[in-house]
Amino acid sequence: MSLRGKVLFITGASRGIGKAIALRAARDGACVAIAAKTADPNPKLPGTIFSAAKEIEVAGGKALPIQCDIREEEQVRSAINLTVKTFGKIDIVVNNASAISLGGTEVTDVKRYDLMHSINGRGTWMVSKYAVEHLKRAENPHILNISPPLSMEERWFSPFPAYTIAKYNMSLCVLGMAGEFRPLGVAVNALWPLTMIETAALRIADSANAENRRSRTPEIMADAAYHVLTQDASTFSGNFCLDELLLRKSGVTNFEKYNNTPGTALEDLTPDFFLDAKQLEELDALRVKQRESARL
Repeated sequence: MSLRGKVLFITGASRGIGKAIALRAARDGACVAIAAKTADPNPKLPGTIFSAAKEIEVAGGKALPIQCDIREEEQVRSAINLTVKTFGKIDIVVNNASAISLGGTEVTDVKRYDLMHSINGRGTWMVSKYAVEHLKRAENPHILNISPPLSMEERWFSPFPAYTIAKYNMSLCVLGMAGEFRPLGVAVNALWPLTMIETAALRIADSANAENRRSRTPEIMADAAYHVLTQDASTFSGNFCLDELLLRKSGVTNFEKYNNTPGTALEDLTPDFFLDAKQLEELDALRVKQRESARL
């Protein structure tokens, strides 16, 4: 299945993972609405809705840059309506926009807590709410949230409870909406990286560990997202996917191309937060199996 002719509404697509997913879809000839806040260049966070639109069109797609703060209900409704007016439909929503602050309870101020929750959980829910009326009329419609598996381990909550709760709210949307929208034929899934993904946002949020971090590029998430979004929506829904595990299951064996630092061994990559123990066991077993097959 191809994304040619599909219309994607992607939040936070001016840079990072969101833009990488948009560019992968553009290579098929998809139409992409870039719903993000950044319209003017920022030296700390390179990329705007307009620069992303140019890259999408160069890659072979059609782009609609929309300045949109997903905390604002009227802006979300207007962005979705403009997308439908421009392209005639919406086939896919990618809830990628997210706010991050890696601080404990005492050092996290209420304003920052509210910011994370209004973007991560509320924004994801609201975009999905206003998009579903169009998705249910689409062919093979998908919602994909860039959010983690619901791994309820204390180690994922105790270092930064406010961020974890906010991020898990995106995943709770998957859990609920997958069941709610199944009768409508709309698939709802989550995708999460095994490793840290090198983005401008990460470089700011985790600047203290920059020298020791061994990350991957956003392209691994883009390829994994493409795999999810080309699945049959009637049968592939309610899944919490891990990027490398998903790609290995689909036959990908070369992961060196995704290394931000060339030559980094698998065991030296910096793991992301919120990983599920069962998925890690399955991935380890699959890596061993594929290495053994390669020797034959």
